Amino acid sequence: MTAKHQTNRKGRTPEQKRAEMEQLHDTLTAAVEQLRDSEAWTAYLRFARSFHRYSFSNLLLIWAQNPEATQVAGYRAWQAKGRQVRKGERGIRIYGTGTVKVAADNEDNGEEVENGRRRVFFPVSVFDIAQTEVMEGHEDVSELAHPLTGEDEGGILARVVDHLTASGAVVEISPLTTANGYTEPAPEGTGGPVRVVIADHLSPAHQAKTALHEAAHIALGHVEDLAEYVEHRGRYEVEAESVAYVLAGMLGLDSTAYSVGYVAGWAERAEADVIRDSATRVLAAVHALADALHIDAEPDAEPDAEQAAA
Repeated sequence: MTAKHQTNRKGRTPEQKRAEMEQLHDTLTAAVEQLRDSEAWTAYLRFARSFHRYSFSNLLLIWAQNPEATQVAGYRAWQAKGRQVRKGERGIRIYGTGTVKVAADNEDNGEEVENGRRRVFFPVSVFDIAQTEVMEGHEDVSELAHPLTGEDEGGILARVVDHLTASGAVVEISPLTTANGYTEPAPEGTGGPVRVVIADHLSPAHQAKTALHEAAHIALGHVEDLAEYVEHRGRYEVEAESVAYVLAGMLGLDSTAYSVGYVAGWAERAEADVIRDSATRVLAAVHALADALHIDAEPDAEPDAEQAAA
């Protein structure tokens, strides 16, 4: 991107900026509505594997504008990684964030102010890795996924068990006939631990996926109120399986054959506000468990005024 182009962007009028924010909002609203289709929900989950660090709104905006995207960053952020955005490439517009100074006499106008500064959001450009090329003298930073079948070659089960055990849960691999696994809440008033049981007859890969599913139930707060779980069982199971599907994919385990059939149809029956809430909860749980399991230890942050092309 040329310096002239950046200046033109910065020189937009307040009316032009408001219009672009409204356009982003319309794009976001349309994308939420599309999630009511079960195939779209599955596509959203696949997409979230690459963009779980982004906010729900920005993830959907990237998806709506470039559903083939796999890794995005701002213009200067790509240069810092040794890649150059190719001339003529069009940026993906999402929400950037920054702060502006607030006058002391305006700090009581109902806006959230911290240390004399107010957070603001504005459109910024990011680019997919496919829109870039390696700069001379730099290494290729792209990554290839290696789906696993049958075996838990990545040691996922052990990682999840270590995480659950460290959080105070008890994990058992035991014979089960009616379920692949379940999570039993801590006995009320006893101070006892949460108990996670995984079926011993499952393949190593399926045990790993099931462990992620049960860890998701805990991260999502599904086991805190058994009566509420029973009331919302369908939605809660879809949320947990959605988290497991995203995390498994990030860890190189392709659970599509099981997970997609598990969640198919739910999105078609849900209202748009329920879809949005579940999608947001799924993304937050993926983020929390990715941190706990040390996945993607040094992720790209969402673009701000310093990282993204203005």
